Amino acid sequence: MADYKAPLRDMQFVLNEVFEVGNLWAQLPGLAETVDVETANAILEEAGKVTAGVIAPLNRSGDEEGCSWSAEGVKTPAGFPEAYRTYAEGGWVGVGGDPEFGGMGMPKVIGAQVEEMVNAANLSFGLYPMLTAGACLSLLNHASEALKAKYLPNMYAGTWAGSMCLTEPHAGTDLGMIRTKAEPQADGSYKISGTKIFITGGEHDLTENIVHLVLAKLPDAPAGSKGISLFLVPKVMVNDDGSLGERNAVSCGSIEHKMGIKASATCVMNFDGATGWIVDAPNKGLAAMFTMMNYERLGVGIQGLATGERSYQSAVEYARERIQSRAPTGPVAQDKAADPIIVHPDVRRMLLTMKALNEGGRAFSSYVAMQLDTAKYSEEPATRKRAEELVALLTPVAKAFLTDMGLETTVHGQQIFGGHGFIREWGQEQLVRDCRITQIYEGTNGIQALDLMGRKIVGSGGAFAKHFTDEIRAFTASAAAELAEFTGPLNAAVQNLEELTAWVLDRAKGNPNEIGAASVEYLQVFGYTAYAYMWALMARASLGKEGQDEFYATKLGTARFYFARLLPRIHSLSASVKAGSESLYLLDAAQF
Repeated sequence: MADYKAPLRDMQFVLNEVFEVGNLWAQLPGLAETVDVETANAILEEAGKVTAGVIAPLNRSGDEEGCSWSAEGVKTPAGFPEAYRTYAEGGWVGVGGDPEFGGMGMPKVIGAQVEEMVNAANLSFGLYPMLTAGACLSLLNHASEALKAKYLPNMYAGTWAGSMCLTEPHAGTDLGMIRTKAEPQADGSYKISGTKIFITGGEHDLTENIVHLVLAKLPDAPAGSKGISLFLVPKVMVNDDGSLGERNAVSCGSIEHKMGIKASATCVMNFDGATGWIVDAPNKGLAAMFTMMNYERLGVGIQGLATGERSYQSAVEYARERIQSRAPTGPVAQDKAADPIIVHPDVRRMLLTMKALNEGGRAFSSYVAMQLDTAKYSEEPATRKRAEELVALLTPVAKAFLTDMGLETTVHGQQIFGGHGFIREWGQEQLVRDCRITQIYEGTNGIQALDLMGRKIVGSGGAFAKHFTDEIRAFTASAAAELAEFTGPLNAAVQNLEELTAWVLDRAKGNPNEIGAASVEYLQVFGYTAYAYMWALMARASLGKEGQDEFYATKLGTARFYFARLLPRIHSLSASVKAGSESLYLLDAAQF
């Protein structure tokens, strides 16, 4: 497998030339004094060095060795503790953390690039700091000042890790069914009892402590999701002076044996009257969890993008070197027995599909991250409200579409290798296995589609989607005539999306099954249309520069491929949506 190289040139192009993030930061008081373009570029370059040089080399060995469980705890693969220590010492765990508690204070749009790098280098490794960052975000926004002061500095520093303990054996998507209990104590603490499953980083040897955020129910809690509270439960108790005390009554019962991400510890966690403290108010646990979810779901989408990028880097290197057969138009490599496979139309189709989806995904994930930054830092109520609604709309798209396209991309990369792609030593089969989980955890992609269609489209009467389509129409209306080859099909795609939205809104009035029946294909149509907008923006930033730098010529060529070969997928998907729900209910359960 090719050595991983962070795509810094493309990241800087997206940030500085397509979105001009420096202008956004200058308008947001919380960021204006914290970050500028030069600082951001320096941060990304350093992140590229540590991810490529320290973390990427552990990807295959970590997959081969995996994590191991014993009664004493969970051991991560060789090299992981040392690499994690290096990563933490560089401040990368707290890259987006609040500076008041030792974080770097970078905007999410910078954090998104760092996340892509670490997950492309080694997805299993990247999950440990990701879960810590998510736990920190919930604590920062919902915990008491005392809890924040006691736990956040060491979590941002990477000395302590974090986990989110949500799922139970009988309660996955439907968290209202959880049975974990929290019993109030006279000293203000709680005794937490229950079992959680699929807990990423629930136990490991990377840090001296793990801070678990646990969903549980109080004795008098209302039924269902309205009765969920969130609790901070440390693996090791923390004394008043900040030193570590005795082990808490929390343990890892086992780890899962998985298809992929084998170097990430996925744990069954047992809480046997463990001591914890409530985060926020009673019965407000879901609100605290969802503060983290918008960031984490974008983060999972970025994992799909990251595995696709890693796969592409290996596939394009292999396609340039592997010789098989001659080009359809005659020999290209006259001095060799055959031509490199990159001359063949089908290999080019796959490589260009990978490239177009990766680069479109990088722009889209950065765009969503910018909305998160605007929603967090803007002092203009109308601007903040619009950004919040765009985040609500685009988060399920980012999670589901980026990971769906990530799997397609890694499969293409494996296919380019032919039989070698099926062999472990070449690395492509690991990327397919690792990427597959991204479509499942943090809410399956079917659930994301239902969230988009049910809550964000039908629930808002189409108002959230109108923010996005109005922005695209404003862009195409103001675009120069030279961009017509991109804005023309983009306008047609937006028109199709608007008509499809209206169709589902109308049909849902008489039949609620239409929402679920339309949801997956609708999300796909939305995703391809959003990528078309990203590619039109990138084309605008590149047009007129193609003669100066091959980078821009390559960007324009890839944009043309996207509009010619990938955007037309919306037509068959739209036809599936308009086929309605009737055919889904022609069979009784016994007939399946």
